[in-house]
Amino acid sequence: MTLRIGMIGPGGMGKAHIERIHTVISGGRVVAVSDVNPDNAKAVAEQIDGTAYATSAELINSPDVDAIMIASYGPAHKPDVIAAIEAGKYVFCEKPLAPTAAECEEIMAAEQKAGKKLVTVGFMRRFDASYREMKKILDDGEVGEALMVHCAHRNPTVPEMYTWDMAINDTAIHEIDTMRWLLGEEFVSARVDKPKKTSLRFEHLQDPLVLILTSESGVRVDDEVFVNCQYGYDIQCELVAEQGVVRLGDQELVHRADKLGRRNRLTMDHNQRFGQAFVTEVQEWITAVSQDRHTGSDSWDGYAAAVVCDAGVAALTADGEVPITMIERPALYA
Repeated sequence: MTLRIGMIGPGGMGKAHIERIHTVISGGRVVAVSDVNPDNAKAVAEQIDGTAYATSAELINSPDVDAIMIASYGPAHKPDVIAAIEAGKYVFCEKPLAPTAAECEEIMAAEQKAGKKLVTVGFMRRFDASYREMKKILDDGEVGEALMVHCAHRNPTVPEMYTWDMAINDTAIHEIDTMRWLLGEEFVSARVDKPKKTSLRFEHLQDPLVLILTSESGVRVDDEVFVNCQYGYDIQCELVAEQGVVRLGDQELVHRADKLGRRNRLTMDHNQRFGQAFVTEVQEWITAVSQDRHTGSDSWDGYAAAVVCDAGVAALTADGEVPITMIERPALYA
């Protein structure tokens, strides 16, 4: 049976998900859309031979929709996620789950009331083959315990609408979640180091910056965030452990050598670099929902990322370490 999916916010990310679901992913079909821009909703609905709903509430409560995907603007996520939970429908929500930890707590309260994990947060790096292999090596004990992790998240450029805090809560949030998942523990403190700024940034940005996190067991994670590096979309990760080092490989399959040297083509955005991870993520979600089970990151992961992001943003305007304090993990997410 085909899972009938309702898409809220079919913008750039939403349309990319629709394309994947309708071309390379099996078991699902986007049959309904809603958007704050009704013209966009109508246009997308016509393209997919689906239904455009005037409001997200109507879409969520439609008997013709089995599950919900949310790819709208972050601050709009909470009411739609809670509405989906109350309707008893599985919901895939692109990151962030909600902009603040307090809103994430409201979502968890609604889910606990429902008595069932229904929310998956779109942290796609958990589904990247190279990160998964790195985690397996660590979990299998092949290199001993983790000591440090060096990360880099580089973008060619960002638009002027990219605000000063987005380096943490829109960019570094990916490393924050991936490192929690990789290490299997929470972070207890955050610090931001501020190197010399690139002249190719907008004036309101600290670019680059280095977010430094310390985990419960003392693992140190540093994340270089450089969103105007000019040359490409460059994601790096090196795990330093007691008995070895594990590093993400270059994702390009072809290396070229000619009179200009030995080189390979670089990816330029997240869809190129993590295209297959997006496919795996959504395929696993559709398969799980069709079997009435949860998969992927959950509301606690969305909450934990929000708490760390809050600390990271605070560290951007403070000197020294900012402590990270979380509520006790509810039993539903144990």
